[in-house]
Amino acid sequence: MVRIYTRKGDDGTTSLWYGGRVAKTDARTEAYGSIDEANSALGAARALCTDDQMDLASAILKLQRDLFVAGAELATAPEAADRLEDGVSRITEAMVEALEPEIDRFMGKVDLPPHFVIPGGTELSAALDVARSAIRRAERRVVELRDANGLASEAVLRFLNRASDLAFALARVADEQNPEIFEGRSGG
Repeated sequence: MVRIYTRKGDDGTTSLWYGGRVAKTDARTEAYGSIDEANSALGAARALCTDDQMDLASAILKLQRDLFVAGAELATAPEAADRLEDGVSRITEAMVEALEPEIDRFMGKVDLPPHFVIPGGTELSAALDVARSAIRRAERRVVELRDANGLASEAVLRFLNRASDLAFALARVADEQNPEIFEGRSGG
C-alpha cells in the first residue's frame, strides 16, 4: 500500500515542484488549487457524457490534460521555471492558440438565444458551467499571483481565458441536445 499522507503539510504549508514550501493560503497555492477544482469539475462533466457525446468527452479530456500542465507550471516557483518543459509542465502560446479553433468548432454547432443563458439546461451543461466558473476563478487567482510578481509567463493566463470560453462552448453544445431549454428556461 502506498501511503499518501506525509504529515509535512500539518503546519499549513505545502511543497512546490522543484523545491520550496509555501503557505497553503499563498497566492500560488490558491492559483493551482483553483486549477485542480476546475479539473475536477470537468471530470464530473465528462462522466456525464453519453456514448453519443464522445466528441464532447474528448474535448473535455484534452482540456483536463492541458489544465494539468497549467497546474504544474503554477506549482513551480518562478526561480525554478527553467526546469519546466513546454507542453508538459509549461503552457505554450501554441496551446493557447489551439483552443481558439476548438471554441469556434463547437460554437459553430450552436444557435445562442438572444439573452443570457442560465446554467442548468441539462446535467452535462450545468456541470460544464460549474467547470467554466471554476476556470474563471482560477483565472482570477492567477491574476492575483501575477500582480504579486509570481508568474514566470503570462501564457497560462491567456490559456485560462480561452479555456473558460471553451467550457462555455461545450456547455452550449450540451444544451443544444435539449433545445427546449432555450424556450423560456434560459433567462432574458
